[in-house]
Amino acid sequence: MSKKNELIQSVKGTRDLLPADTPLWQRVEDEARKVFEAYNYREIRTPVLEQTALFARSVGSDTDIVTKEMYTFDDRDSGSLTLRPEATASVVRAYIEHSLYNEPGIQKLYYFGPMFRRERPQKGRYRQFYQIGAEVLGGDHPAIDAEVLEMLALLLERLGLKEFKLLVNSVGCSKCRPEYLKVLRKSLDEVKSRLCEDCQRRSNTNPLRVLDCKIEADQPIIEGLPKIIDHLCPECRQHFDAVTMELKQRGVEFEVVPRLVRGLDYYTRTTFEITSGLLGAQNAVLGGGRYDGLSEMLGGPPAPGIGFAIGQDRLVLTVEAASSLKPAQPLAAYIAWMGEATREAATMLARELRRERIGTEISYHPIKLRKAMGAASKLQVRYAIIIGEQEVESGNYQVKDMGTGEQQSVSAGEIAGFLKEKLREPAPAASPVAGQQ
Repeated sequence: MSKKNELIQSVKGTRDLLPADTPLWQRVEDEARKVFEAYNYREIRTPVLEQTALFARSVGSDTDIVTKEMYTFDDRDSGSLTLRPEATASVVRAYIEHSLYNEPGIQKLYYFGPMFRRERPQKGRYRQFYQIGAEVLGGDHPAIDAEVLEMLALLLERLGLKEFKLLVNSVGCSKCRPEYLKVLRKSLDEVKSRLCEDCQRRSNTNPLRVLDCKIEADQPIIEGLPKIIDHLCPECRQHFDAVTMELKQRGVEFEVVPRLVRGLDYYTRTTFEITSGLLGAQNAVLGGGRYDGLSEMLGGPPAPGIGFAIGQDRLVLTVEAASSLKPAQPLAAYIAWMGEATREAATMLARELRRERIGTEISYHPIKLRKAMGAASKLQVRYAIIIGEQEVESGNYQVKDMGTGEQQSVSAGEIAGFLKEKLREPAPAASPVAGQQ
């Protein structure tokens, strides 16, 4: 095969979500929307392209994301642009740019969309990946942190997940964290030669990230390092204690993990992660935390914030592994018409059913009854509607239940109402014989 005709495949680390995959993705997103909007969150959509400086300034110029993973290029007109590696910085940029801080109350925003990082592809992790996230801007009360975590627990419950753990910690603030970092650096100087290459580099550039290392051999050494939760200032300690007390009052189960940090520079105080045993070693489903100084860092007014991002690829894997969402409803109806004289009646019925939000498929060519029933069976429709010349003449069409094989005559004008009523009932188990008739 010449290079001109060589098969072009998807870029490494990306993938196609095929029609068999997307119903579960849509249903996860639908459930997220319902939960977020019950808590008065509103959707925001930001560009996938941003000025590179946005992420260098917010995420941190020494983080792995900025130094190794971002897709950055020079634009003809706009200098350096980057495909967004995360969405919090974009949401805060939009909050500042459009003066959302002038709107009454705190701003509760949620989003869905693709992010881009050039990291090693692995289970549930891709170079183009998808996130579901939310941000709360304009408030720093501990009850906000607890409400965010309560909302996440509710979302996972609504998705049918039971095997998950909420892990929480505090990473302090601009007052107490520098003092802790001095203590941490001193301890790292004594052990960094025994750590992995990445941690040796992080010991100098971003020592907090050492605590987040996943290399098995490094774990005993890291366990012996000073814990940030033991070095919080009185204000941060009080804030964290109030968050955990709120969680207890709300009945939200959690575990304090002193080593839990976030990989981005803008986080302060509350940090959290939710893990699932259904994902194996790479078990984090979502993470987030508070970022009280990010708005100022990006040139905006003081606007304390907290947010999270759910790895949708991993969340869907978890939901799939738990078999926690019911299968999507099959296509409702298939219209089989016999002969050109019945085409118009069949087409008009299909139009009516679709306008009534009843999922309907119709053959585009005349088809014999046996073949039509075979097509209806393959499509797994609930009902087949058979229209022959006799049916058109009488105005009554044959409606066949593909699960039971039962067939009855229904007036053309009543079919939409008939199907709506029937579709409220649970579908019977499919009968192999019924589908073949």
